Amino acid sequence: MDDSDSQSRSDDSSDQEYALTTILQYLIRSGEVHIISSGRDDSEDEFVAAASPPRMRDLRPNTKELDKSEVSLATQQACGLLHTSGHERPNSIAAMINARERGMFGRSSFTRGDCCKITNNYIPNKMKTVAKYHSKAFCGTYSKDGNYFLSACQDRNLRLYRTAEGKFQLLKTIQARDVGWSILDTAFSPDGNYIVYSSWSECLHVCRLYEDSENQDALPLCPDERRFCIFSLGFSSDGREILGGANDGFLYVYDRECNQRALRIEGHDDDVNTVAFADGTSQILYSGGDDGLCKVWDRRTLNESNPKPVGVLAGHMDGVTYIDPRGDGRHLISNCKDQSIKLWDVRVFSGTDGQRNTRKAVSHQTWDYRWQTVPKKLSNPKKNLEGDTSVMTYRGHSVLQTLVRCHFSPEFTTGQRYIYTGCAAGRVVIYDVLTGKVHSVLSGHTACVRDVSWHPHRLELVSTSWDGTLGRWTYSGQMKLDMEDEDVNIIYPSDHEFRHLRRSRRIALQRERQQKSQEALEQKHTTSC
Repeated sequence: MDDSDSQSRSDDSSDQEYALTTILQYLIRSGEVHIISSGRDDSEDEFVAAASPPRMRDLRPNTKELDKSEVSLATQQACGLLHTSGHERPNSIAAMINARERGMFGRSSFTRGDCCKITNNYIPNKMKTVAKYHSKAFCGTYSKDGNYFLSACQDRNLRLYRTAEGKFQLLKTIQARDVGWSILDTAFSPDGNYIVYSSWSECLHVCRLYEDSENQDALPLCPDERRFCIFSLGFSSDGREILGGANDGFLYVYDRECNQRALRIEGHDDDVNTVAFADGTSQILYSGGDDGLCKVWDRRTLNESNPKPVGVLAGHMDGVTYIDPRGDGRHLISNCKDQSIKLWDVRVFSGTDGQRNTRKAVSHQTWDYRWQTVPKKLSNPKKNLEGDTSVMTYRGHSVLQTLVRCHFSPEFTTGQRYIYTGCAAGRVVIYDVLTGKVHSVLSGHTACVRDVSWHPHRLELVSTSWDGTLGRWTYSGQMKLDMEDEDVNIIYPSDHEFRHLRRSRRIALQRERQQKSQEALEQKHTTSC
């Protein structure tokens, strides 16, 4: 047997192994084949161990574009770093309280920005396990009012918890129907009365939360593919429509009032991993897929027979796993298998060069993020792709094994100062939007954290992990009331504000000013001597 024949047989064997591996991967993913544990009472058979933390973290992010962007200014105003009044504000909590009591804020109390500035000192950092399952937990999200939490697990159960008044009590367990491999996504209706979930099924399923869980409605999407699933879904602002992104590359819109599919949009060249409504109007849609592109769709100009997005956002080097809109109709973030989160301004679309470079970069990826380690060229890229129109790139978490999700922190408590994401290394990573740096890393799980949800009105978040647990994170530590050096010199009210203070406060302020002036003169005299 000569070397060429040996090499030929070796190549044939490799091709067969690759083909068998590919087929097995598809069957497992689609739910036609399941991996069964050995029967031992050992939960280790059920879970995938956490990946290693990223090897590199960008310690000096380039914020050139971010610093001059509208989102930077809006975030600084929302979280109390800038005020429209023009008055300088103290930084430490003690100084802010002191200044308020002395009247420097006028007759009003703290603004919402002031409150966010204070609460941003108490970002959650300590985990308590609030639920444990015998299978991987895939989805977990708070309701809009924060009074309920819904989880979805690979054991085909949805669980609803009551979270009002700081509680975390299981209310009901809902057995999902027609589940292939796992429940893939869930969503609350805007009024909080319904939930919808998706799986490897041609139908979405809707059920009323406060009635018999056996009463579930199947919403047929009538796809062309036999093996079909919806990876991502969401309700419109009025609750009438449900938007979904599918493995056949299409976006689907189901009209609940007409009880039929209203729209089918050919959106991407590969799986549509994530979709979202841009804002409360329900006219602008976002989508992201395994082709590495984020697309913006306007339903008012959309032709189903020849659908064209109003714009494309290019710059990622691998498939997009999740999109989260900021809620202002202008900005969104995207999580990606290239191990980055990007912040986008949807008014600045990418040109043909940027789109071509993204497609080229994605086509050159030969690894599978579900069971392989991150290639070095992705974990530590030297520069962005040419034509990348993103405002900012955030690195420090890992996206492996599953479609890891990211979100903006709530506007009410944080002013959307942060971006938070799950991580394949069993962590929750929180980024500072304004600096691009990792603000904090929350470690507590032993397997991939796929989903994280921040309470809309409280400083707590819940992480959903493949180790089968839900972890509730709250702040633990001493209150940060120390005076900072820059706050030692109390900022006094303007002359106009001074005239409106009570007489006792005016006298006290005058005495304090005189005392500080005297101390400054004495200090100057001592120094000169």
